Amino acid sequence: MARHLITSAIPYINGIKHLGNLVGSQLPADLYARYLRERGHEVMFICATDEHGTPAELAAKKAGKPVADYCAEMHETQAVIARNFGLSFDHFGRSSSPRNHVLTQHFAGKLDENGWITEVEEKQVYSIDDGRFLPDRYIEGTCPNCGYDKARGDQCENCTKQLDPTDLIEPRSAISGSTNLEVRATKHLYLRQRALKDQIASWIDSKKDWPILTTSIARKWLNDGDGLQDRGITRDLDWGIPVQKGDQPWPGMEGKVFYVWFDAPIEYIAGTAEGTDAKGQPDSEWRRWWRLDEGAEDVTYTQFMGKDNVPFHTLSFPATIIGSGEPWKLVDYIKSFNYLTYDGGQFSTSQGRGVFMDQALSILPADYWRWWLLSHAPESGDSEFTWDNFQQSVNKDLADVLGNFVSRITKFCRSKFGEVIPEGGSYGPEEEALLDALTARIRAYEGFMDGMEIRKSAGELRAIWVLGNEYLQTAAPWSTFKTDPEKAAMQVRLGLNLIRLYAVLSAPFIPFAADAMLAAMQTDDRDWPADARTALATLPAGHAFTTPEVLFAKISDEDRDEWQERFKGIRS
Repeated sequence: MARHLITSAIPYINGIKHLGNLVGSQLPADLYARYLRERGHEVMFICATDEHGTPAELAAKKAGKPVADYCAEMHETQAVIARNFGLSFDHFGRSSSPRNHVLTQHFAGKLDENGWITEVEEKQVYSIDDGRFLPDRYIEGTCPNCGYDKARGDQCENCTKQLDPTDLIEPRSAISGSTNLEVRATKHLYLRQRALKDQIASWIDSKKDWPILTTSIARKWLNDGDGLQDRGITRDLDWGIPVQKGDQPWPGMEGKVFYVWFDAPIEYIAGTAEGTDAKGQPDSEWRRWWRLDEGAEDVTYTQFMGKDNVPFHTLSFPATIIGSGEPWKLVDYIKSFNYLTYDGGQFSTSQGRGVFMDQALSILPADYWRWWLLSHAPESGDSEFTWDNFQQSVNKDLADVLGNFVSRITKFCRSKFGEVIPEGGSYGPEEEALLDALTARIRAYEGFMDGMEIRKSAGELRAIWVLGNEYLQTAAPWSTFKTDPEKAAMQVRLGLNLIRLYAVLSAPFIPFAADAMLAAMQTDDRDWPADARTALATLPAGHAFTTPEVLFAKISDEDRDEWQERFKGIRS
């Protein structure tokens, strides 16, 4: 048994997430966590809501609620949706937690103590009517590049050009709409990433097995243009973690908070502590996952994220850990993903474009979405969600292959032998060939899952399902029964055991259907198959089962057309 720490990029609090967010971090992380648990490993799977920064304040203002209340409500909403999607977090925390306050202030104090923090005076836009400095995203105006009139101070969403607030034409406050703005001087703390560049580069170079997507993005930020830049870690905001050196005040930084991208990754650690707190466990329980001097030497730490989050997790968060000078656990492997697009366009939370997690669950059960998203995970390039592709994949993979197998064998057994596994007969050449094929496929599936090759894993799992259908077609127990009932009994017994085996192998992808298959087979045996022969003898003759309802209903053309019309891409 090995110990695995898994984190998925923590989603912003500003609304319900779309399917692109889901497949870019949380869902593949859940797949891996479920698989490792099934293989008998000790797993700590952590996620949280990212509750600080401009998006939280703006979303709360739009909702007409105090930001703390808004964040508390939205955290619960996201937690419920996550559970309904089967995301098996060991803890789903909050970056606004007291634990994260203390840890963030601790890291900042250590970084300053070690000489990695510098104070910088910079110019920022100040809103006279609002009586506050405006972070980039609090400033709106017309993009000088494309003329879009709702461009933000950091980027134009229409043409994606990176901007500075002073680039905008006719800038205005996103809070009040006021144009009574001026540029004022303010002081902020910067993490001296440039001074840590060699240490970070050496660490990245040591990761020979990382995906090219991850390392290419990291090296681009390290080396292109002016190379790795120092990064501001404070902001002039009301909502956030107050700037302190550990538990001491930070002179000159009164009224400021830490920048969201400084405190958010620290929540991975804080979230683990929140989880052990919730169980009444001592600090040693969370520290054994994160402190190399307290038990984390044998932990393998894997992060899952979309490619837009890679720079912060390969550069900034490691700079925080390394710069602290303390023996904290650094990530061992970063599994990054490209983007999922929607019917020819981009998903966008801020623009309400695409299918969102709550909408998806209102249409179909979670496993339909889990299967499609994982089997089309944007690993080597962007993937596109289309309703035609979704319908075909669900119907062919889930309904025609897996669902059809479960239905055929259980219904045939019930009609000829009753709802009990029949006895009699012994394996022949067809069964031996099936065992050999299953063994090869299962070992290949394990290899892809161990390597976090999501789409290849899905393809191998589907191939394992296909073996059962091919066997049924060839063995044809409904024909065998007419001349050799004992042989037919053996064929049926093997088929019913295949259902249990499929449930175990499929559980990381489609956990709810896996539970339904195990319930139908009236077993709690979730043992991973050491070998196919033993696995297919798990349920003995005389064991009772029930014939399940339809495991996966097909998506009709009418449903597909209705959903395509209903979800044209703009959330009301």
